[in-house]
Amino acid sequence: MSIIIQKFGGTSVATPEKIHAAARRIIATKLQSHQMVVVVSAMGHTTDELLDMANRIAPNPPKRELDQLLATGEQVTIALLAMAIHSQGHEAISFTGPQIGLITDAVHSKARIREIDKQRILTELTAGKIVIVAGFQGMTVDGHITTLGRGGSNASMVALGAVLGAEACENFTDVDGVFTADPRIVPEARKIEQISYDEMMELSSVGAGVLQTRAVEFAKKYNVRIHVRNSAGNAPGTWIIAETKSMEDIVVSGCALKKELTRVTLKGIPDRPGVVARLFTVVGERHIVVDDIIQNVLDDKTANISFTVEHGDLADLKPAVDQVLAELGGHATYEKDLAKVSVIGVGMKQATGVASTMFTALADKNINIQNISTSEIRISCTVANTDAAEALRAVHRAFNLDRSAVTV
Repeated sequence: MSIIIQKFGGTSVATPEKIHAAARRIIATKLQSHQMVVVVSAMGHTTDELLDMANRIAPNPPKRELDQLLATGEQVTIALLAMAIHSQGHEAISFTGPQIGLITDAVHSKARIREIDKQRILTELTAGKIVIVAGFQGMTVDGHITTLGRGGSNASMVALGAVLGAEACENFTDVDGVFTADPRIVPEARKIEQISYDEMMELSSVGAGVLQTRAVEFAKKYNVRIHVRNSAGNAPGTWIIAETKSMEDIVVSGCALKKELTRVTLKGIPDRPGVVARLFTVVGERHIVVDDIIQNVLDDKTANISFTVEHGDLADLKPAVDQVLAELGGHATYEKDLAKVSVIGVGMKQATGVASTMFTALADKNINIQNISTSEIRISCTVANTDAAEALRAVHRAFNLDRSAVTV
């Protein structure tokens, strides 16, 4: 019997009725001669509510204790879902991440999975049970609870799919699949039938919230097929798979928006070898992701270095910047209220004119571009938060993503 992994996001298990609906879907898939492993998130907005409670107790709570708190949300869901399945006449057993031996590194709140002991899961599957696993959580080798960051249940799903050799991972959420843009901002956005791992990684990294970037990276590494679907229906969603030749014929597959960015600029620091290395070593030690790095060398043999970070990382970033400035001199400025609009497509590797089309679309709406960054299959522009939504709509229209794929 093949193994299917099904993952249900918070909105898909937000109420007792939705939990029972998820149980019916899981049982229906099992009856199609599959062994079932299910990964769940915390119910509804539980994680946000726990975070709010923590911040009311302590403005910057210790990350270890925050992980202890946040991991409780998924523990509630796994037990309730197991009860629902039992009430519908099938056997199920629930496990926390530590109970299945999901071992991570020791980076609290952003832990990475190192290994999973699949034997306990296989034993229960062989006994005919549906196995339910708490997503988003694991533990270190010395027994400390860790969490995997926002969207970490997706990483749990894909990791289980890899170690168990699953036929597919079905990610059930409150949207119909992956769209050419966020349909809440761009109503005419289309659902994409299939998308490559590389494109999905780029979309996730620049704001598409359907899947965590690390989860897609893991899926690509182990060739785990992911099907993003709506838990409210049975329609096909979006398959995330290895790149195919037909994908290369599409220049732009989608666009995305990431808001709440801050640009950090260090001014008047020495222009000499090793300075940039020291800066980003200190920042990296705090596990902060940076983007759009720009260095300007001045006539007085000093330099200005700018980079962007997510606003939520500022509390961890500022002590790192202060440490570097104390060593090197200079001062820092922080510009908030920025956003990044991006276009993505594997066909960009061999196409021309993508950048000019994007820049013209923004110029026609009188939107100022503050930074530009690129990869082989992505172009991103930093703009003011106030222009963010209009920028996304403008580039979506410019590439005709509402009508049909843009081909070479």
